[in-house]
Amino acid sequence: MTADDEQGDEDLVAAATREGDEAAFGRLAERYRGELRVHCYRMLGSYDEAEDLVQETMLRAWRSRATYRGPSTFRAWLYRIATNACLDLLKRHRRPTVAGHERTSDGHAPIPPVAVPWLQPFPDELLEPLASSVPGADAAVVSRETFELTFLTAIQLLPPRQRAVLILRDVVGWSAQETAETLDVSVASVNSALQRARPAVRDHLPKRRTEWSAPSAPTDDERAVLRRYMEAIERADDDALATLLRDDVRVGHQPWAGGHMEPTPGWYSGRETVIAGWAPILHVDGAPEMRMLPTSANRQPALASYIRAPGEPGFEPFALAVLRMEDGLIAEMSVFHADTFPLFGLPESL
Repeated sequence: MTADDEQGDEDLVAAATREGDEAAFGRLAERYRGELRVHCYRMLGSYDEAEDLVQETMLRAWRSRATYRGPSTFRAWLYRIATNACLDLLKRHRRPTVAGHERTSDGHAPIPPVAVPWLQPFPDELLEPLASSVPGADAAVVSRETFELTFLTAIQLLPPRQRAVLILRDVVGWSAQETAETLDVSVASVNSALQRARPAVRDHLPKRRTEWSAPSAPTDDERAVLRRYMEAIERADDDALATLLRDDVRVGHQPWAGGHMEPTPGWYSGRETVIAGWAPILHVDGAPEMRMLPTSANRQPALASYIRAPGEPGFEPFALAVLRMEDGLIAEMSVFHADTFPLFGLPESL
């Protein structure tokens, strides 16, 4: 959106406010729904909560329309409302503490995304319109580096206000002054929060995460690895699986009440351990059949798995896995509940 477009919005907002035209005001705010959903999702880590908070933002914007004065843009004003709505929610509903685990030899302590119980994957399909419409410096709003599950997990470990400062400064690209005005704090407070937040996030990212610049979406090579992985699982081919996994691959899953997953979140690492972990599903007598569909989430390749027990007529949803790759191999898999399938428009059965 150009500066002229934003100025046009300013004029239209002023007119709609003067005339009490809620429908016109809503149409203007609706232009920013996608961006605001992404912003609230980063703040909260939950797609469902982000959807609720965007709606809350729209309602708050209309109720407080008389407070809009400029000269900041309408977009910035909506961001301010959305940020504070998220902070209000986090004050009312305290998140459980996420336990860390033993640090690696290089001092890093990457936390698997599944260890954050409220974290949900975000469908890439909803990012594509934004990727083509958010220009220039604002491309970070939908960039892969600020949307991968590893990054989102790391910022979820920050206190809410530090999280808001980091997102507004390093992702949205606002100045310390703009951020301070949004959060109603001093510039010194913003700078202090950012100085604490940045190293805390780096400490919880994989070692090599800071050494590379990721493409904006899954590459053709990554999609090819995803297809080969899906085929290997469907064939129960351990040797083929071994060629696709890094030696230090990690797999984590969210809590699962029943079925084949444990009722507590867990993760395990190492190629042999991961392959052995598939054995109860792939190699035991009466093992169910598996079918998989490719998708993408958080700018990463992903797959939806379906399972059919012996004697059953069809394949039922099992889990959604988001893959992180390094050097053409799978470095991490984050496995989420099948209740995420509707977010991705996946079929109820196969």
